[in-house]
Amino acid sequence: MNTLKAPIILITLIVSLSLVEKITCQKSEIYKHSKQILSSADKLLTEKPVTITAFFAERSAGGKHDYYSEGPYWWPDPQNPRGPYIRKDGDRNPGCFLSHKNALLDFCESITTLTAAFIIKNDSQYLSKIEGHLKAWFIDTATIMNPSLSYAQAINGINTGRGIGLIDVIRLIDVANCCRYLEKEGLLDTITLEASKKWFTEFSVWMTSHPYGIDERDNNNNHSTWWGAQVAAYSLFCKRADLFVISQEQFKKQLEIQMAENGSFPDELSRTKPFMYSEYNLDAWTTFAIFISKNGQRNEELTSKILETKLAVDFILLYKIKKLEWPYKTNLEPEIHQNQRDYLLFASYLFKDESYKKIWKSLKPIKNDTMASLIIWDKLFGLWH
Repeated sequence: MNTLKAPIILITLIVSLSLVEKITCQKSEIYKHSKQILSSADKLLTEKPVTITAFFAERSAGGKHDYYSEGPYWWPDPQNPRGPYIRKDGDRNPGCFLSHKNALLDFCESITTLTAAFIIKNDSQYLSKIEGHLKAWFIDTATIMNPSLSYAQAINGINTGRGIGLIDVIRLIDVANCCRYLEKEGLLDTITLEASKKWFTEFSVWMTSHPYGIDERDNNNNHSTWWGAQVAAYSLFCKRADLFVISQEQFKKQLEIQMAENGSFPDELSRTKPFMYSEYNLDAWTTFAIFISKNGQRNEELTSKILETKLAVDFILLYKIKKLEWPYKTNLEPEIHQNQRDYLLFASYLFKDESYKKIWKSLKPIKNDTMASLIIWDKLFGLWH
């Protein structure tokens, strides 16, 4: 070997190993709950899929296969106990029907956990269970959930469903992400994959055409952001360019409507829990932005809009660091919480700024968050690269 080349090769090897170690160390942050993920996934292997058809919704105007939920902030009127419910923003009514919502959340959590477990362990048992859940929800005529939300967030004595019921199902984004990853790796059988795409396509068409979907699109707050993020996620999985264009237009339009010049979201600040809702909306905007930024069809206007979301992240981040200076305290939110939130990681990725990731690392995780969904995000988009 040439003696002059040897040191160069050695230095290159050391630098390469250093980079690998750095990336591995970073990734360990989202894999640190691997044991918990595997433990949960192993328990799921012994459980049968459960869909909404297992829970009878007595007050629903729909049928057995129709998702049903009730507005959480609506209560019986003390002055008229048998009359229409009245609203108490931020105060949840424990008597609401939640069985369908809980079943759907369990489904989304199961798919995410099993997919993450497969990534960690490469065990085909997890894949078989994933397919079982997808078939139960999207194929089996006895247990399928209809791809619509005509009876979500109903209010007793007022209506049988509302557009804002779409906020109930945002975790379906994780299911779409998991399916995209599994398709990319060739891990789903054709029948299950195509049936899942068909379900999400029909649901996306319902979202973008039904009056309830249009209402949610034009809500002009976090509901409209999550509407756009859902349409983007589902259209990417289903490879529906026409629906993806709709999500692009939503991104541009809603950012102009919702965000003030200082980066705040005035509608969220007017709520009874302004910090919580502002962070919730940031999770939606950064989720939305990643979908929009990765499909390869951006123009300068859309790129500029994506970069504008940095202003919104920085507005909240100022008070996340200096929480005592938060000027919007309310009775239901007398102080703010400084937990890890996905928008900080997503901001680091979107704006190529490691400082957001460092802040995320310094904060306490949200209770019971195994970060399984972040493992999927990393596999799809390379969050840690």
